[in-house]
Amino acid sequence: MTGKVALISGAARGQGRNHAVRLAAEGADIIAFDIAAPVRAQGAPAASPADLAETVRLVENLDRRIVATEADVRDGDAVADLVDRGVGELGGLDVVVANAGIYGKAGPVAQMTSADWQAVIDTNLTGVFHTVRPAIPHLISRGGGAVIITSSSIGLRPVPNMAPYSAAKAGLTGLMRTLALELAEHSIRVNSINPTTVGTPMLLNPANFRLFRPDLDNPTEEDVRPAYRSLNALPVAYLDPDDISNAVLFLASDDGRYITGVALPVDAGYAVK
Repeated sequence: MTGKVALISGAARGQGRNHAVRLAAEGADIIAFDIAAPVRAQGAPAASPADLAETVRLVENLDRRIVATEADVRDGDAVADLVDRGVGELGGLDVVVANAGIYGKAGPVAQMTSADWQAVIDTNLTGVFHTVRPAIPHLISRGGGAVIITSSSIGLRPVPNMAPYSAAKAGLTGLMRTLALELAEHSIRVNSINPTTVGTPMLLNPANFRLFRPDLDNPTEEDVRPAYRSLNALPVAYLDPDDISNAVLFLASDDGRYITGVALPVDAGYAVK
């Protein structure tokens, strides 16, 4: 990644922060953004400006440059402005990691509000469009690059009571494959990563614990670990963020130079169970 610049959405914490730090450790400069505030139907505690500041600190401690902004992926104009500003400051763009997303409120479609549906679709699907679209001219001007979209194992094998999340993540597969075809002539590769459960605040929080163990008043991580484990074929409850960052690095690097249009499960066998 030496000499390259990577744009990462949802970078305040969790997988996004981990990707930023990993790519910086491999030599990349970073353009990072996150709303760092609550979002309707979020389904997990919100990231904060302090979280985004910590991402900045971690990247700068690696002697890499970072341009970080609080911005909402649902606001296409704001994202386009920060992409242009980041490219102007860092000199170009080579990699896009469209990672920002929310879990949404669990429940059957019949009991879901239109607003809760739209919040997830706008963030998880339209937000990826807003992230990738303004980056395309900059990638073309560099003579090529890589786009990595964070989808989900649920985008490959849906579960009940998560319709907006499942629909958005499945929709990302169609968007990814379309982009792979449209951008191939410019040597821009487009792939998605489809993780299973990952040990980040999006998963490990009291709201999720109650979802998996409604029979308990205040379930803990230990209480829900068997339920998480039951989702995966391999004997693991959830992956480490490094497992996903390893895949991001591979797809972003020259090691993955001829891989495009692929939905890559990093899922401990979730999709085939």
